[in-house]
Amino acid sequence: MLAPIAIAVTVGFIGWAYHSLKPPPPKICGSRNGPQITSPRIKLSDGRHLSYREMGVPKEEAKYKIIVIHGFDISKDITLPVSQELIEELRIYFLFFDRAGYGESDPNPSRTVKSEAFDIQELADQLQIGPRFYIIGISMGAYPAWSCLKYIPHRLSGAALVVPFVHYWWPSFPTQLSREALRKLPVPDQWTFRVAHFAPWLLHWWMTQKWFTSLSIMAGNMELFSPSDHEILKKWMENPDPNQQKVRQQGLHECLVRDLIASYGKWEFSPLDVENPFPDGQVSVHIWQSCEDRIIPLKINRYISEKLPWIRYHEIPDRGHLLIFENHFCEAILRALLLE
Repeated sequence: MLAPIAIAVTVGFIGWAYHSLKPPPPKICGSRNGPQITSPRIKLSDGRHLSYREMGVPKEEAKYKIIVIHGFDISKDITLPVSQELIEELRIYFLFFDRAGYGESDPNPSRTVKSEAFDIQELADQLQIGPRFYIIGISMGAYPAWSCLKYIPHRLSGAALVVPFVHYWWPSFPTQLSREALRKLPVPDQWTFRVAHFAPWLLHWWMTQKWFTSLSIMAGNMELFSPSDHEILKKWMENPDPNQQKVRQQGLHECLVRDLIASYGKWEFSPLDVENPFPDGQVSVHIWQSCEDRIIPLKINRYISEKLPWIRYHEIPDRGHLLIFENHFCEAILRALLLE
């Protein structure tokens, strides 16, 4: 009598586990019952589409062409507080795009750190913005920026990594430094990053279960933000972005979960192994780190700057994770990238 019950319980548990671990199929933009396509897109060589948005002066008239790489749980529709006067003075063309699975860009089941760089290269080629361009990687968008520095440095005129993502299991990093930085994060975040690194097959369930918090920022933990961040968030809440609802529209797994798996997975290189791709000094690379950033550990980016002296390191006191969304600092980042 007990054997059939045990078998039934086991089969039931396996079925529940399979259902919980397997992500739902994505809702591809433009497909039947999928979200509508409202932005221009290019078709990549592997058949996927990337959605993009242009801003600034026409690319044919631009002196500086910048590709902006958005961060986690956000999209190409971010608004950088750049004055029209500066855009016209320097003749800047901005190209924003939805990274794979975000917004209106097709998911990439084979997404890796390396694939992000070649998505950017192909986007630049198809839109014919020229053989070289600048990149700005914001927060999680810095791991594609590192990939560009590693795999396509010959395409870059310069790079700025703003409050850049860090990996707690990068090869070549002092273990103690990484552990100390990880332990300063909220406990739910520590465990989510561990799951993404050590058990990526479990991450979909981890991010969707209701028993406990997976990521503090998704749970609305406002303690992650500095006083200066709160001022920016207040302005955003007064004028909410209607496009924010599009960020996860193809499925949480396709954007956030795959982003975490790619970024916290095993890298083929460490930033410390990246040799100066611009020894002639004609191209500058910058890291901008806020001292009050409670999302990105300062010590790791400071350590990178010490080991890679060819990177120009800027440490900003009394500011938090949303540094680039303050007009003064956004324009300072642009002037340093384009003019120094």
